[in-house]
Amino acid sequence: MALTGRAALLAALGSLPVGILAPSWAGLLAVNSPLALAILCDYFLAAPVRSLRFTRSGDTSVRLGEAAEVRLTVTNPSGRRLRARLRDAWPPSSWSSEAEQAAAHHRLSVPAGERVRLTTYLRPSRRGDRRAERVTVRSFGPLGLAARQGYHRVPWTVRALPPFTSRKHLPSRLARLRELDGRTSVLTRGEGTEFDSLRAYVPGDDTRSIDWRATARQSAVAVRTWRPERDRHILIVLDTGRTSAGRVGDVPRLDAAMDAALLLTALAARAGDRVDLLAYDRRVKARVRGTSGAGDALAAVVGAMAPLEPELVETDAHGLCTTVLAHAPRRSLIVLLTSLDAVPVEEGLLPVLPQLTQRHTVLVASVTDPQVEVMARARGTIEAVYDAASGSRAQEQRRRTADRLRRHGVTVVDAAPHVLAPSLADAYLALKASGRL
Repeated sequence: MALTGRAALLAALGSLPVGILAPSWAGLLAVNSPLALAILCDYFLAAPVRSLRFTRSGDTSVRLGEAAEVRLTVTNPSGRRLRARLRDAWPPSSWSSEAEQAAAHHRLSVPAGERVRLTTYLRPSRRGDRRAERVTVRSFGPLGLAARQGYHRVPWTVRALPPFTSRKHLPSRLARLRELDGRTSVLTRGEGTEFDSLRAYVPGDDTRSIDWRATARQSAVAVRTWRPERDRHILIVLDTGRTSAGRVGDVPRLDAAMDAALLLTALAARAGDRVDLLAYDRRVKARVRGTSGAGDALAAVVGAMAPLEPELVETDAHGLCTTVLAHAPRRSLIVLLTSLDAVPVEEGLLPVLPQLTQRHTVLVASVTDPQVEVMARARGTIEAVYDAASGSRAQEQRRRTADRLRRHGVTVVDAAPHVLAPSLADAYLALKASGRL
């Protein structure tokens, strides 16, 4: 039983005259006995909570920063009207502010044998799965003096997906991809290219591209034209070790890497390439393999990324290399989204890098902190000069690390969070234009 403020107020108002005019236990009992009887009657007239039935419907996924709508249907099978307050409990990260949490509280009045639908709006502040905790109901009697209270488990899960803020860069990169396909459709024959079409021979064409069978069937000499191979394999590897947990501004490095991976996935899938995903630190955290079609590939990658969280452990570079080689048995483009910090690269990645570059084309992308550049330019005070020295040293270490990777034949992209995604897409297009992909 739960007493309301109305019951407390009536008890205080009834006891006040007795305390002033004739203070005695008999007077208090004479005033509060009818009130207690009214409270008991009100409690028994309240609709029971345990017999209520609940069903859910609505959104099961939402992009981070957007609102999800979850509907809760309350059915009152009893013979009494339900007058209640209801709290639909979700984790605090299901809303971006405390003010929005008020959406989980509802007032309802349901006649006997009827039902009502309530809507709760969620706006998750973090990626991952948000699971409904429980539905707590306080059912009041007709006098509003007492209430029955209980809770029900009504499971539902809303998955907060990465926001994919870099999708605004996709139209311009797709336009460049179409231009690239137009320029490369007349490339001469080379190992690993695909046949495109036949055309008439013009002086200057490579005689090795003449198709003698087609020439024999027509009066003009025909030559073959070639285009870059489609269905190339691209493996995107997300490093979820401790370095991915660092924050650059308000964004974790892992989230910035995810955004870049999503833009690359959308672009490569539109280009006809097959895109796989692997998230790894000391074990495989997520895997996407064998998807076809631009929409299916992007949806699969987004769903796999949503629950990922960094682990505060050092990434096992040898295990990562072994897993990548097992995942990509034929020549592929390996896109490794990791850190360019000197110690993890020199002690972890560089010793195993030759095993990857011997068979695959490797591209390493990393998130740089714009604040370091601001520190490097600071002047004017002693503290600013020390900041500038620290920032310059950090920049020089990253440049040396990137140069060591390039000497192993690795393409390196090192950019700020808001620039990393388009820079990675540009590097992918450059590899296609140069014939390395």
